[in-house]
Amino acid sequence: MARRSRIVLNRRGVRELLRSPEVLRDMRRRAEAIAQRAGDGMEASAMVGAGRARASVITATARAREAEATHRALTRALDAGRR
Repeated sequence: MARRSRIVLNRRGVRELLRSPEVLRDMRRRAEAIAQRAGDGMEASAMVGAGRARASVITATARAREAEATHRALTRALDAGRR
């Protein structure tokens, strides 16, 4: 029989990694790519929260909100953040 391995994560190390400047930079890059692909009026932001870095793209103008509502501009642009 195969012996089962047990993996124990270093919680402090994982927390430091998730809050690192490199992860924040990557999250910001991905959010900006999505915003650019979605079109004018989309605004990307990134920040380090309590547990990890995070990013978001919002509709900052009425025209951008309309593009999302009628053409799903942000939804269609999500693949741009996977590169």
